[in-house]
Amino acid sequence: MPMLGLGTWQNEDAEQCAESVRTALEAGYRHIDTAQAYDNESAVGDGIAAADVDRDDIFLATKVWISNLSHDDVIETTEESLDKLGVDSVDLLYIHWAAGEYEPEETLPAFDELVDRGLIDNVGVSNFEPHHVETAMDVLDAPVFANQVETHPFLQQSELREHAAEQDYELVAYSPLARGEVFGHDVIEAIADDHDASEAQVSLAWLREKGVTAIPKATSEAHITDNLASLDLSLTDAEIDRIDGIETVDRRVDPDWSPAAWD
Repeated sequence: MPMLGLGTWQNEDAEQCAESVRTALEAGYRHIDTAQAYDNESAVGDGIAAADVDRDDIFLATKVWISNLSHDDVIETTEESLDKLGVDSVDLLYIHWAAGEYEPEETLPAFDELVDRGLIDNVGVSNFEPHHVETAMDVLDAPVFANQVETHPFLQQSELREHAAEQDYELVAYSPLARGEVFGHDVIEAIADDHDASEAQVSLAWLREKGVTAIPKATSEAHITDNLASLDLSLTDAEIDRIDGIETVDRRVDPDWSPAAWD
């Protein structure tokens, strides 16, 4: 899984979404993230089809929404997602939240079935806490490939990063720029100035140094290429330590939506 991807949350204008996906792929991105709940899988598929990039070179991920997590609904709605995306399979299929119709003993065997049928390559979870991940690991035949959670310099997810390293799965960061809050922060801005880089590039480089894959959303070509340039930015140990030491905690997703609220 490429460590930088294009997030498409809130990219609901079909023409703009397709164009941003095409632009990102032709700029060099090879990881595209979407979801049933984003209501843009068809547009994402149009962007992939329009790009001068082979499908086999693209790591494509989508997510099953909480109302579709009964066994039969997982199968049916995933098939619908593949049709919308215009692909035979996806590289990664996430459970969007441990919520709604999610029941491990019913939901997870459907994901194994999709793997067996060749419709998905990997099983992922999203917004899972460590105990949710461990339950999924116990029930699934397939390994848990990734857990996608909000992660950025103001929500550093040290416990989840440690758990991912111990249990050998990938951590994927959504809202890696804290929905714009990284811009103007004194520590991040100072490091960016030292590198003649943007605050976005510094934040994304910090995540990469922590072993976390980031999927910042971007619609304009300028933001798409700026984020991509983070792959060329290396931070010093001292700079990483400065970001590690940021004491601000700012969760951008409503905490009422945390998985713990559904236990």
